[in-house]
Amino acid sequence: MATEGLDRCTPEPGTFAVDGRDGRVGRVMGLAGEDVRLRPPGGGPEWSCPPDALQPAPPGVVLRARVTEINREGQLPR
Repeated sequence: MATEGLDRCTPEPGTFAVDGRDGRVGRVMGLAGEDVRLRPPGGGPEWSCPPDALQPAPPGVVLRARVTEINREGQLPR
């Protein structure tokens, strides 16, 4: 991710961002037209967010999101 902020660049796939419209946290999955596709930590349906509504995910939010994903992975059937 560029240091200028998410509203001035496209975040890299795999990073976390916050949808400033409603505060949801999501992992950046890629682009859909002009919008950025996000997926909630631990899985679930993706949603689209305009790039100008994205905000950088603070370190604490990223940590919680990663823990959620790790916990989810531990619950998946093998």
